[in-house]
Amino acid sequence: MTDLSPEQKRDLEAAAFRRLVAHLRERTDVQNIDLMNLAGFCRNCLSNWYREAAEDAGIALSKDESREIVYGMPYAEWREKYQTEASGAQKAAFDTKRPADH
Repeated sequence: MTDLSPEQKRDLEAAAFRRLVAHLRERTDVQNIDLMNLAGFCRNCLSNWYREAAEDAGIALSKDESREIVYGMPYAEWREKYQTEASGAQKAAFDTKRPADH
């Protein structure tokens, strides 16, 4: 593996994160419950991790602000435009696989 400086590693990780967020913004057809059931995380998790990183850095960031960073719009607007009602099967799978912190 190529030796990366801490700055290079940080910059590459940041670029990968931005690409993931952009991808999730484009894939509005993929519901958060699907992400949770398949991968154990969703857009809300990303926004929580972002907010926690900000707090660790001494930066105050609200839940709504961090969600807007990930969703690209206020969360309520995204839900209204793109969120669909979860099916019974999706809800059952979520209840079975739900992480302890959800």
